Amino acid sequence: MRRRAWLVPVALAMLGLSVSGCGDAWEAARRESAAARSVYASADELPEKLSEDGTTIVVGDPRAPMVVRLYEDMRCPVCEEFELRGSSTDLRALTLKRKVRTEYVLASFLDDRMGGNGSKKAANALRAALAQGKFAQYHAVLFENQPEEAVDGYNDEFLLRMASQVPGLRGPAFDSSVKEMKYAAFVTAAQKSYHASAGNRGTPSMDVNCRPVPDDVRGVLFVRGLLKIYLDSKS
Repeated sequence: MRRRAWLVPVALAMLGLSVSGCGDAWEAARRESAAARSVYASADELPEKLSEDGTTIVVGDPRAPMVVRLYEDMRCPVCEEFELRGSSTDLRALTLKRKVRTEYVLASFLDDRMGGNGSKKAANALRAALAQGKFAQYHAVLFENQPEEAVDGYNDEFLLRMASQVPGLRGPAFDSSVKEMKYAAFVTAAQKSYHASAGNRGTPSMDVNCRPVPDDVRGVLFVRGLLKIYLDSKS
């Protein structure tokens, strides 16, 4: 979590700075036109998978020319601000249009800081939702109903009740995965990945084509429309 003490106004001149990609694979994908492929109608059509290293949930067209990596802790109220009132709408629209592939790294450091295990339980439940092809939908529902940070409200009963809002998610496999913390190893690996890559930046944090969004333009995460401008400047 990183509370915003800074102001939203952004030096838009900074948005013209170029960001290089990560290797030949990204450059090849960048050159391929996404316009030739139809857009996804809704989040339930988006491809979802676990990254090869088992730390990250990947959502969107694997051939998208831009990769956005988002670091979130499900208990973080600033992440909720980004998701519900900030520029997550920009990110979602670009993902649906196949212009961006979004990679989610689910941190759980707030459990150690605040007490409890809600961040870990929520991350485990989201990994279980991925196994059912319902990560994006469940992720949205959990942030729409995020408990107060200090309450540690992501318990089994809450997570299963929220899952009932996602058609086709509940079932013996999902329910037992939530109750038994089936994906505890994933939760640990995801937290280690966050700590190694973005632990000094807090949540939410974002990388674009493997480069962190600079602190002086982080306001683009919280003003709808500005993230699209920023990402367009990197394409």
